[in-house]
Amino acid sequence: MVCVFIANGTEEIEALTPVDFLRRSGIEVVTVGVGGLTVKGAHDIAIGCDIAEKDLEPDDRLEAVILPGGMPGTLNLESSDAVNRAVDYCVENGKLICAICAAPSILGHKGLLEGREACCFPGFEGELRGANVSERFVCRDEQYITAKGMGSALSFSHAIVSALRDKKTADRVRDSLQVSVD
Repeated sequence: MVCVFIANGTEEIEALTPVDFLRRSGIEVVTVGVGGLTVKGAHDIAIGCDIAEKDLEPDDRLEAVILPGGMPGTLNLESSDAVNRAVDYCVENGKLICAICAAPSILGHKGLLEGREACCFPGFEGELRGANVSERFVCRDEQYITAKGMGSALSFSHAIVSALRDKKTADRVRDSLQVSVD
């Protein structure tokens, strides 16, 4: 199971593109509403989530967490105990941790990117404490996948499926969508 955390102010495309791509790959995805079952994205789009953050207890079914960016969504995610518990669980258990746009700053603030290649939305590089900041649109360094922003959401999703399953599965979904991603 992959948890995608969605808060008020989250960039909608960065949240929902991975949900769609992963589900097309046959991966179980649960959207977790930070602040309730329905949240409003950065562009005032209401998003209904599968569960509320208070109902999430990370366990051995958890394969990965995805943290979409957007403002103030990133700040709302970072202040959530449930998000922090899930990230900590993934760190301790070697599970995949994925963040896009401003959200890699959450990982930087926790000291998780120290010495790792990472990328983020331009202007947030200083928040990636100790990271080797890359100009690439998507970076993978062991259990961490980071991406620059909304325009890289498909490439980000492709990288997540490649890591969780395999490149062949990710390529199959990419090809069915008629897009070209790295």
